[in-house]
Amino acid sequence: MAVRRILLGVTGGIAAYKSAELVRQMKKAGLEVRVVMTRGAEAFVTPLTFQALSGEPVRTSLLDPEAEAGMGHIELAKWADQVVIAPASADFIARLAQGMADDLLATVCCATEAPIAVVPAMNQAMWSNGRTQRNIRLLEADPQIELWGPDQGAQACGDTGPGRMLEPEAILGMLNTNESQALAGKNVVITAGPTREPIDPVRYISNHSSGKMGYALASAARKAGARVTLVSGPVMLAPPAGVDVRPVTTAEDMLQAASAAVDEGCDLFIATAAVADYRPETCAGDKIKKSSDAMALPLVRNPDTLATIAGRTDAPFTVGFAAETTDVASYAVGKMQRKKLNMIVANDVSVPGLGFNSDDNAVIVFWPDGQASMGPDSKTNIARQLVAMISEHLDRAAR
Repeated sequence: MAVRRILLGVTGGIAAYKSAELVRQMKKAGLEVRVVMTRGAEAFVTPLTFQALSGEPVRTSLLDPEAEAGMGHIELAKWADQVVIAPASADFIARLAQGMADDLLATVCCATEAPIAVVPAMNQAMWSNGRTQRNIRLLEADPQIELWGPDQGAQACGDTGPGRMLEPEAILGMLNTNESQALAGKNVVITAGPTREPIDPVRYISNHSSGKMGYALASAARKAGARVTLVSGPVMLAPPAGVDVRPVTTAEDMLQAASAAVDEGCDLFIATAAVADYRPETCAGDKIKKSSDAMALPLVRNPDTLATIAGRTDAPFTVGFAAETTDVASYAVGKMQRKKLNMIVANDVSVPGLGFNSDDNAVIVFWPDGQASMGPDSKTNIARQLVAMISEHLDRAAR
């Protein structure tokens, strides 16, 4: 069932200012939103702000005689289609993990049967702390709860690392607000991120892929009803909720893991990973010492995961990606024809602010008798559009 009624929980943290924009975007998307704030949240944003944006009274206290005359916390718990805690502080995560009901928001979480999305936001050291990670593992084991994020980057305290709250647009994209289940019952395998080809125990060959496009596609495919397996190279991203993530390092690892996932049953294979074309011929057992002004490093070809999957006798519907810097269309179409792909998604990674390591993208999708352009837009929105388009072509191919 599509989500229509959102109970937004706001806890204490500077990221609470983003929650105001999140409410605005939710309302713009046609959702009903009610807000519950903790006492810590009120130190950063006033309840009046959320009341003005949501058009609904904001609840802040479990011991409000007027609201609780009608068992208000139970009414809130039953009203919601989805609970979203954004930002979720380390303190609230700890209390939620232990099943505490010591304030209104925690009590609603105990009483609701709706899915609960926890969107962490905290200093990178707090996020990495062993006790916080222990609480995160408890939440991950709870079938009612999904972890959305955190993101990584510059933080208000001046640190850099994981712990940033996801942007409002990304959170909105995670919500199942679309009744379409275009991939319901389908098995989808996606590759994402870079590979690392070792030179010696401390060095490797890799590329600038962040994995964001592949992870956005995995999330979008899951929301479209698919069972999703994500074969991921080394990235600094949180696993998408409800997705089976299988981490790999090298190109050979990726081929093995992707082939195994397809063997388990696959209707759609999407290869977004930036797989290294070459690897060092040998990997030194010890760190190579600097000994001269020049160094020769013999390379050998890596196996081609995309071509291997597309060339199977039982090949699924296969979609490739082409990251180019010149002649984008001609290189992409040539790759599609050469590897016998059903579709290919091409983007120009030389454009500043798009492609590698960016939250945004612009792509051209090619198939044997047509093409379409998408963006510039967020990778989350591009992913949703791609899933809708790919599902249409998948249906046609099955007829």
